[in-house]
Amino acid sequence: MSRSLRRGALAATAIVFSIAALSACGAGMNAQTLEVRPDNAETTVDSIKIQNATVLIQPQAEAEGPAVVSATLFNTGSQPQTLDAITLPGLSAPVKLSAAKGSGSITIPAQGSIIVGGAGNAAAVIEKGEEASKNAGGVQNVVFRFSETGDVNVQAMVLPAKSYFEAYGPSALPKPSGKPSTEPTGTPSGTPSGSATGQAGEPGNGESGEPDTASDSASASQSAGH
Repeated sequence: MSRSLRRGALAATAIVFSIAALSACGAGMNAQTLEVRPDNAETTVDSIKIQNATVLIQPQAEAEGPAVVSATLFNTGSQPQTLDAITLPGLSAPVKLSAAKGSGSITIPAQGSIIVGGAGNAAAVIEKGEEASKNAGGVQNVVFRFSETGDVNVQAMVLPAKSYFEAYGPSALPKPSGKPSTEPTGTPSGTPSGSATGQAGEPGNGESGEPDTASDSASASQSAGH
């Protein structure tokens, strides 16, 4: 085979491999995720891995109400661990933890995972959501404290609970304050004044009611004289 033919064959083979590799990558990505997922903070310490850590605030800007911490927690160890606390350094807002069933501790089983945030999952609620909102669009340091691993720090994005995050955001939304401005106020001012003058059939009233009996008698006598 000539040198030019060998070069052509090698080039064709390289192109085939390149196309195959790109096709495999594209198919794999699309097969695993049929939609674009947000790329949020994650970290691994010992047997604990934290993925998609996010602080989700109220969907409307400057709205009052709670915020939440959302994340997926993995435990690759041989023993279960509990999530004992979540803190937000720099903020005074406490984070209230509750298990998926509403009572007991949040436990990550050995070789398992749990989701924090969303209906039916464990919850981490920031009662003073307005404090977390101060960092909207920025990054908030979040510390997860585990029973065996200890403190794990994550730099989490602070985002409104919209679009993809809506299902994992605060369950309590702010309610409108006050009453509608269109509600009627006061009492009607057009009440009737005074009373009707004269009644039908009143003696001496020749304009309405029965005729005056004295006048009738005088008329009858005058007619009889003619």
